Amino acid sequence: MGPPSSSGFYVSRAVVVLLAGLAAALLLALAVLAALYGRCARVPPSELLHRGVPGAAPSRPSTQEEPRPTGHTRPTREPAGTTTPGNGRPPGPWDQLRLPPWLVPLHYELELWPRLRPNESWAPTLTFTGRVNITVRCTVATARLLLHSLFLECESAEVRGPLSSGTGDRTAGRVPVDDVWVAFDTQYLVLELGGALQPGGRYELQLSFSGLVYQDLREGLFFNVYTDQGERRALLASQMEPTFARSVFPCFDEPALKATFNITIIHHPSYVALSNMPKLGQSARRDANGSTWTVTTFSTTPHMPTYLVALAVCDYAHVDRTERGKEIRIWARKDAIANGNADFALNLTGPIFSFLEDLFNISYPLPKTDIIALPTFDNSAMENWGLLIFDESLLLMQPNDQVTDKKAVISFILSHEIGHQWFGNLVTMNWWNDIWLKEGFASYFEFAVINYFNPKFPRNEIFFSNILHNVLSEDHALVSRAVSLKVENFTETSEINELFDLFTYNKGASLARMLSSFLNENLFLSALKVIDDQNKILLPATVKSIMDSWTRQSGFPVITLNVSTGAIKQEPFYLGKVKNETLLAHNDTWIVPILWIKNGITQSLVWLDKSSKIFPEMQVSAYDHDWVILNLNMTGYYRVNYDTLGWKKLNQQLEKDPKAIPVIHRLQLIDDAFSLSKHSYIEIETALDLTKYLAEEDEIIVWYAVLVNLVTKDLVFDANSYDMYPLLKKYLLKRLISIWNMYSTVVRENVAVLQDDYLALVALEKLFETACWLGLEDCLQLSRELFKNWVNHPENEIPSPIKSVILCYGVALGSEEEWDFLLNMYTNKTKEEERIQLTYAMSCSKDPWILNRYMEYAITASPFAFNETNIVEVVAASEVGRYIAKDFLVNNWQAVSERYGTQSLVSLMYIIGRTISTDLQITELQQFFGNMLEEHQRLTVHAKLQTIKKKNLENKTLNARMMAWLRKNT
Repeated sequence: MGPPSSSGFYVSRAVVVLLAGLAAALLLALAVLAALYGRCARVPPSELLHRGVPGAAPSRPSTQEEPRPTGHTRPTREPAGTTTPGNGRPPGPWDQLRLPPWLVPLHYELELWPRLRPNESWAPTLTFTGRVNITVRCTVATARLLLHSLFLECESAEVRGPLSSGTGDRTAGRVPVDDVWVAFDTQYLVLELGGALQPGGRYELQLSFSGLVYQDLREGLFFNVYTDQGERRALLASQMEPTFARSVFPCFDEPALKATFNITIIHHPSYVALSNMPKLGQSARRDANGSTWTVTTFSTTPHMPTYLVALAVCDYAHVDRTERGKEIRIWARKDAIANGNADFALNLTGPIFSFLEDLFNISYPLPKTDIIALPTFDNSAMENWGLLIFDESLLLMQPNDQVTDKKAVISFILSHEIGHQWFGNLVTMNWWNDIWLKEGFASYFEFAVINYFNPKFPRNEIFFSNILHNVLSEDHALVSRAVSLKVENFTETSEINELFDLFTYNKGASLARMLSSFLNENLFLSALKVIDDQNKILLPATVKSIMDSWTRQSGFPVITLNVSTGAIKQEPFYLGKVKNETLLAHNDTWIVPILWIKNGITQSLVWLDKSSKIFPEMQVSAYDHDWVILNLNMTGYYRVNYDTLGWKKLNQQLEKDPKAIPVIHRLQLIDDAFSLSKHSYIEIETALDLTKYLAEEDEIIVWYAVLVNLVTKDLVFDANSYDMYPLLKKYLLKRLISIWNMYSTVVRENVAVLQDDYLALVALEKLFETACWLGLEDCLQLSRELFKNWVNHPENEIPSPIKSVILCYGVALGSEEEWDFLLNMYTNKTKEEERIQLTYAMSCSKDPWILNRYMEYAITASPFAFNETNIVEVVAASEVGRYIAKDFLVNNWQAVSERYGTQSLVSLMYIIGRTISTDLQITELQQFFGNMLEEHQRLTVHAKLQTIKKKNLENKTLNARMMAWLRKNT
C-alpha cells in the first residue's frame, strides 16, 4: 500500500458492525447502498430507498400548484369515451412530470376480468374489465386527486372516507366526485371532488374501468397464440415494468409508492390463473350471457411497487419442487413439460434461492415462486415478485442444446432474476434514474451464483467476456451517459426504457465488482470481517464520494504508468484521442482504486485520487527483469497504458514465460493495447508486439481477443487488404496451429466435453472462422466432413458453436446441390433463429448465378418467404456478393425498394460503398444510386459516404503500418 494520506477516511470495526446491522435489513444491498449514499450510515427511505412502510410518505418533487380545484381544460388528446367537460384547462398539477405528494397509496383491492376464451379464432385484441379500490393516506388537504391511467376507459369513480379502521370500512361516508377527466400527455386520471380530503385521513378510491389486451405487445396485459399438443392455444400475461401498470389499472405508478395488493382474476374455467401470491380461493361467476367464469383470489402481497404486479392466465402444465418449505413451480407448454425441457431450470432454481438467502442472511419473504415460460416474450425475462416471466428460449432446454452455452445462459438469467427478489423487489430505487442499483447489482451477483455452483469456472475471464469487454468497447467520455442520472424529471416511458441499456447492466455490474474489490469481498458480502483482519481499511474519501466519481459522470479513465519514474496519471478515454485540448469537456477526475501485481506477486492497494501521483514502488529498471501490471483481475473500470519501457517489459515476459502472467492479464494486455492503439493512445506496433508469443498461448479466450482485433470485418471484406492477406496468413497460421489442433481434435473425437468449457463455447466460432478464412486446409476439410455428414444424416447436428461457420463453408466449397439442400432446410424450419442462420449461410456461395437467383427469390412471389432479414443486404455483405448485388440493383432497384422499403437502398449503398476511399468513388456511387434515392436521402448519404471514406483512409494508413510490421516479423 502506498503512503497513507493525512486526509484519509477510515472504515473502522464500528462501521463494519453498522454494516452488518444494515445487512440484517438487506445485508448486501443496504451495506453497499448505504455506503454509497450516506457515509456508511443508515439512509432514510425518503433520501434513497422506500421500503414500503405503511403510511410512510416517500420523497417526491413537489408542485408549485396548490392542491385546490381550478378551472377546467380539455386535454388535447384523450382516449375515446373519457369525460372531459370544458374547452380548456389552465396550467395545473396535471402538467407536472411527477405525481403530487398529496396521497400515499397503502393498499389495492384489484379485480381483473380478461375475456380470453379457448378454442377461438383470436382477434389482434381482446377486451378486459376491472375494478380497483385503493386505500390512500392524505398528506395535504386537497379536493383534487391525481393518479396514473393510460388507454383505460374509466366507467365509474367514487371516493369513500375518511375510513375509521383500515380498508373495507362500510360505515365511511362518500366524498362527491364532480368530474373525472384524463390529462393524456402526462397520463393522469384526474378526479375533481366536491369536498377536500383531510391530512392524516385514510380514504378509498373506487374505480371501474375497461381496456384492451394486445397480442405479443409485451406492454401491460398481452396475449400469446401458440401451438401445444398439436393445437392452437392462447395465454395471457402481464409486463408492468417500467410504466405499463397504468394501462392495466388506475394506480400510483411510481417505484417508490409501494403498497400491498389483494388480486382477483376472473378467467375461463379451463385456464389456470397465476399471480404474485398463492391462490387463496375460487368461486364461480356468470356473465350477462349466462356463461360461467372462475373467480380466483390470491393472498395479500408484501409492500411492493406497481411495476411488480403480475398475472398470467394459461392452459399450461408445470413441474414443482419444495425448497426450504417453499413451493417452486415452473410452468410451460404441456409438450415442453412432458419432454423434460423445464427440469434443468427447476433443479437450479431452488438452490439459487437458498444460496442467496444465505449470502444476504435474509429469507425470501414470499411463500411460493412461480416461473412461467412464454412462447413469445421478446427474448426477455422479468423478476415479478412471486411470478417470474421468461421467454421460453431463455428457460427451457431443448434436446439439441447439449453442446451450447444454453445451460450457462439459463443459469445467468435465472440468477439475475432471482437476485432481483432482493435487489429491486425487497429494496427498490426511489426513481428510475438509479435503475443501475437494481440492474447493476443483480448483474454482478449473477457471477456470485455461477461461481458458487461452478467453482472451477474462470470467474474473471467470464466476467470480462460477458460484461466488461462489451461496455468498455462502447463507453467513452463525450457521448455515453452516467449510470446514475442526477435529474429525476423524466417520465416518458421511452426515456425510462432507454435506461435499460448496456451502461445500466454492464457498467453497473462492473462498478459493483470494483466496489467489492477495494472494500474486500468478505466485507462487501458479509460485512463481518476486514482485509487481513486489520482494524481499519484506509480509503482516500467516503465510499459515497468514491462511487459518485464513477456513477455521476460519463466514461472512464485511461490510467498511464511510467515505470521509469513510478508516475501515474489519469485522463478521460475518448473514441479517437482528442488532440485539441479545447474540445475536452470532461474536467473531472475519478477516485481510482489500483490493485496491481509486480512480477506476478499481488501488491498493496493504492489510490489515484487526483490527476497524477508518483508511486516509487512501481518503478522498474531497463536492466532488470521486473514487470508491473495495474488493475488486478481487471476489477477496476478503466484501461491501463504504460510508457515504452513498461510495454517492452511486458512483451519480454510474454516471450520468455507467458504463463507467469495470469490468463486474465494476458487477456487484459491484448484488449487494452488494441483498444488504445485504435484510438491513438499508443502505436499499433506496440499492440502487435504483444502477439509474437502466441504460438505458446493455449487459452482460447485470449486467442479470441487477438482475432477479433486483428481479423476484423473491415479487413475481411476490404479489397485493399488483399496485400495484407498473405502476410497475415503466414504470421497467424504459424502461431495458431497449436490451438487449432487442440480444438479440432476435440470437435472430431469428443465434442461433448465442450459443454463444460464455457469460454470455448464463446470463442470457438471465431477460431474456426479465422482458420478457414486463412485457408488452413484442415479447417476446410473438417468443414466439408461435418457438412457432408449433416447432409447425409440430418439427425447428426453440426456442433452449435461452429454451425454458422460450417454451413457457410459447406456452401462456399460446394455447388448448387449444397445450396439447394440449405434452401430446402430453410423451408422446413420454423424457428426464426435457425432460418436466419440459413439465410446467411446461403449468401456464402462463390457462384455469381446462385447469388443472383437468391436475390431474385427474395423479391419475387416465390414460395420462400425470406421475411427474417433483407436478403439483398445479406448478399451484398458477402465476399463475392458485393459485386453481384450492385449489378442486380441496376435492373431490380424498384422491386427491392417495394420489397424492403426505400431506406433499404440507403443501407445497400453503404454496404456496397464500404470500401470507398476517394471522392471520385463517392461521385460514381451517388450517380449509380441517383435515380433510386429520394432527395432528402441523397443529402444524408453524401455525408455518410464522406465519413466512410475518412475511416477507410485511416484504415489504409493503419494497414500499411501493419503490413510493414508483418514483413519485419514474419
